[in-house]
Parts: sequence; structure tokens; C-alpha cells
Amino acid sequence: MTSRKVGVLTFHRSVNFGSYWQARCMVEGLRARGLDAEILDHRSRRVEWREARNAFQPTLPVRTDLRHFAALGRKTRALIAATDALPLSPAFPLEDPGQMPHYDTIVVGSDEVWNFRHPWYGGASVFFGDHCNADRLVSYAASFGNHDATDGIDTPWLDRLRRFHAVSVRDENSRAMLAPAIDPPLVLDPCLQFSDVIPGGAPVAGSRYAVIYGHSFPEWYTAQLRRWADATGTRLVSIGYPSPIADELRIDIGPADFSALIAGAHAVATNFFHGCVFAIRHARPFACAASPYRRNKVRDLTRALGLEDHLVEEGTSDDAFAHLLATLPGDLSDRLATERAASTRFLDHALA
Repeated sequence: MTSRKVGVLTFHRSVNFGSYWQARCMVEGLRARGLDAEILDHRSRRVEWREARNAFQPTLPVRTDLRHFAALGRKTRALIAATDALPLSPAFPLEDPGQMPHYDTIVVGSDEVWNFRHPWYGGASVFFGDHCNADRLVSYAASFGNHDATDGIDTPWLDRLRRFHAVSVRDENSRAMLAPAIDPPLVLDPCLQFSDVIPGGAPVAGSRYAVIYGHSFPEWYTAQLRRWADATGTRLVSIGYPSPIADELRIDIGPADFSALIAGAHAVATNFFHGCVFAIRHARPFACAASPYRRNKVRDLTRALGLEDHLVEEGTSDDAFAHLLATLPGDLSDRLATERAASTRFLDHALA
């Protein structure tokens, strides 16, 4: 019997470790279910130019120091090479998705594929199912990102999503956006749902370091993190991006080293969604300073898993900060198992 052909439609070519890993976990997780899954390789020169600009200038309007460009270039090439090695469809233009192959099912997500405010993908109707060459459309862990539910969704976009056979989202903001017309369940990010795709790891004895993952941290956060590191004798290793308070910069790593460095860390300091996700995947304590762009995502992820305290704000005491970077709730694995089972039930229904 021939396996059903499934396409995964996501932001797989974003120069971003989270985008790479969630695309890989999604496609490999579907393949483990016996499906002939591949990532829909949409291409756009406009998008690629914007991605490249963002890769070298991630903190605009604050410009990145030229001395970091070589390392950022190596990181970008490593991510591109890793993405090229994934199971990909024949390339087709983002602006002409009708050229994609035919699929039994297209799974849209995860990532903020429905974010109207995304600076270069926002409003691309293919992610709402337009011109998708498939018998069935499903969304898995899709998100509206920082487009807040209070801003609403126009009827034509909602009507597009009504055509989907099954809809799921990864945050409460996205669920509220669609209610009451659609009542989607919350499901786990693919990196947590299919976590066995990501190699495990543990801290190495005698090598105490904490990972910094993110950029544009508020000054109060970096000052508090530096105080904590000095007080505990912990080296700060910044991965993927430069940091003025780091003891070591590992900007030019690829996605495998990204995961391994988090797995080996004693703690994770981040303001990125997938900084939290990978800390959770590797059971590393973390403290997240949620930026306005990512607040919806990290708030709802941590709330679902009983980790709300790990979102820190100005005024968090040094003692509380240190506690968060030393411990995780004892029932985290049970909460993950419960959420994973619910996500599996959705996939069983959506892909039946």
C-alpha cells in the first residue's frame, strides 16, 4: 500500500534555529507515523533578501558591529546547508504556489504562519490554503504571532481557514483569534511533540556555563544575569548572536551545536520562544525576558506547562532570579506527557 503524500508548509528557510528545528521535527515526526512527508520548498527572492538582511542585522535599528559579520555568515551558511538536507519538495515560487506538487494532505505550521504583522511573510495567502494543491488542509501548531486577538481577523481570512479539515494552534492568542467561528485545540510545538528527533544531552561535569540565546535584551535583564553569573561562577556563552555581557561568543554554530550547547548548559537565558522550547526539551532551568514581539508565544507556552514564573520582569529579585535558573517544577515531565497525548489525538483525527 502506497503511503499518503503529505506536504509541510512552514517558514523552513528562515535563518533561525527554531524555524529549522520545528520544520525538521514536523516532517520527521510525520514520517515516523508512516506518511510520505516532505517540506514544501517555496522560494522568493524578495523573502530571501529580507532574511539575509535580518541574518546580518538582527537588531535593527541598532546596527550589528561589522566584526561579527564573518561569524554570522558562517551561521547562515550552516542553517542553509542543514535546511537543504531536509526532505524537500521541488522548489516553486512563493508568489505562484499553484506550481507545487499534489498532496493528499498539506499540514500548515507550525510557526507564526498566520501573522499578518510578519515583516515579509505577513498576508501571504498560501499559508491560509490559497492555491494549495491538496485534497485536504490541516494546520498544526499554527500561530498569529504578535497579531493580537483584540485586533481581530477579517472575514475573508477566516473564511479561508474554515476550508481546513482540521485546525490546531499553539497559543491561546491564536485560539481567541478564531473563536467562536472555529474552536481549535492547543497543541505542542513540534520540537516538544516529536522531541525524540532532537538528540538528548546533559551538562558535562566541571564545565559550568549558561547559554544566552536571543538579542535586544532589556538592560535590567542583562545586568541581573551578569550579577547572577558572577555570584555563581558561571560562564555565559552566547549562541547565535553577539552579546556584550558574554564570556564566550558561539555565533557561528549550526543547528546541531545549538541544541547540544543548550543540552549541556546549567541554565538558559533567553527572550526567544525556541530558547524556552529547547530549555524545556533538555530539562534546563531558564529565565525568559519576553519581548513584545514574542510575548504571546512565550506566555502561553509557559502557562500551559506550569512555567509562568520563568517569565521574568523588571523588579524580579536576585534571589528569585537565581532560583529560576536552578530549578524546574517536578511535574514538568507529567505535564509534557499530558500535552503530548492531546496533540497526538489531534494528529490521529486530522490525518486519519
